[in-house]
Amino acid sequence: MEERSYKIMGGAGALNLAFGVLIMVVGIAGGVLLLISGAKLLAGRNKILF
Repeated sequence: MEERSYKIMGGAGALNLAFGVLIMVVGIAGGVLLLISGAKLLAGRNKILF
């Protein structure tokens, strides 16, 4: 169960970062918010296993 959550959070974080870069071209404010949320997801997934 924890491994599945780890993979889902990793995918969601990577997707948020990718969309963040795309949105950054269109709108700076939206891109910054998506980058922050994606980075927090990627950083927080390590805490699940420990």
